[in-house]
Amino acid sequence: MAKKAAKKTVKKKTTRKTTAKKAEVKNAFYAQSGGVTAVINASACGVIETARKNKGKIGKVYAGRNGIIGALTEDLIDTSKESAAAIRALRHTPSGAFGSCRYKLKSLEENRREYERLIEVFEAHNIGYFFYNGGGDSADTCHKISQLSKSMNYPIQAIHVPKTVDNDLPITDNCPGFGSVAKYIAVSTREASFDVASMAKTSTKVFVLEVMGRHAGWIAAAGALASDKDTEIPVVILFPEVPFDQAKFLKRVDDLVKKHGYCSVVVSEGVKGPDGKFLSDQGLVDAFGHAQLGGAAPVVANMIKDGLGLKYHWGVADYLQRAARHIASKTDVDQAYAMGKAAVQFALKGENAIMPTIVRKSNKPYKWAVGKAPLSKVANVEKMMPKNYISKDGFGITTACRNYLTPLIKGEDYPPYKDGMPKYVRLKNVAVPKKLKNKFEL
Repeated sequence: MAKKAAKKTVKKKTTRKTTAKKAEVKNAFYAQSGGVTAVINASACGVIETARKNKGKIGKVYAGRNGIIGALTEDLIDTSKESAAAIRALRHTPSGAFGSCRYKLKSLEENRREYERLIEVFEAHNIGYFFYNGGGDSADTCHKISQLSKSMNYPIQAIHVPKTVDNDLPITDNCPGFGSVAKYIAVSTREASFDVASMAKTSTKVFVLEVMGRHAGWIAAAGALASDKDTEIPVVILFPEVPFDQAKFLKRVDDLVKKHGYCSVVVSEGVKGPDGKFLSDQGLVDAFGHAQLGGAAPVVANMIKDGLGLKYHWGVADYLQRAARHIASKTDVDQAYAMGKAAVQFALKGENAIMPTIVRKSNKPYKWAVGKAPLSKVANVEKMMPKNYISKDGFGITTACRNYLTPLIKGEDYPPYKDGMPKYVRLKNVAVPKKLKNKFEL
């Protein structure tokens, strides 16, 4: 009898894949801060589109509803819910698509609970990148956030995206937002001057336009571009950097009116009187503790009426100057987008506590490139008008200033129009579900 063949039990080898665990992809937080501009959304577009092109390296981009307040209150917006077309349309849409705020973080020592709250929110939503789009105070906030890694042992890369119509951030050649405001003021000054000139014989002889600029006269300087060798216009500029001399000012206006029959005055809201106080100081302060300004134009206009007896009109550019996307500078739009794009690219290279900058290579032809600056040298530093940019009499600009300003207002980048009106996008701004039980009171 043949022996039964021993049953072979073949043990199957189980091959277990031992792939190394990939580092978790971190999400990004983006927020807009301070006064918005005609091109701040172009920077948002640059951040979001660049992040989307790097999906394997950056997860979702969450926007803070109303700036840093959105992070503190866990009020986040999921930008992944927006279509590519909607994000692309941000490039030609003015103001802050996600809402802005004027809220300055105190130091870690002064208010530790705010930083602990930020870490709670960042951890809950797996946020490892922080992009803050704003001016000088925002740079300070961004710098403080960048220090969380060291002081509170939380890995966060904080990149400041420059924005300010005041053009007063240091190191960068100019600031996104400024070029479009400068274009608006230059064009408005020229157009208003044509109007006054046509009425001067029997009516208004002086038009006074008040523009933004607390300590730096960059925007006021742009009013001087209204006059050039092809179109001469009598314009007087009042800079914050030049102490206001009423007698000298009235003589200048009087001389111009006698020569041309009219003149225009562009006054910065930050002009100070002989006592060192702002002409437009209302006795109020904003959320950052800055004097609430506004009202320099009527003060100056009344001086003209009382001192010279001339008929006048005055206007305040106010929000109009920073919201005018319909006349934005193409240079400004391109640079705003580039700063948002560069912020993400720098973050992916491991950079922290920096701000992308605009580096001017040449005036004619105008060429520029992207650079970077450490936030330690940007935060709480204001860039004033250089002395060699202001004419000797203190009421105009020099050739050097004109050469600096002119490229920044060049080019048109019109938004699409429908039925005679610019077509701007309104995002859905879908809220990210909250994960924290505890609420944060501001």
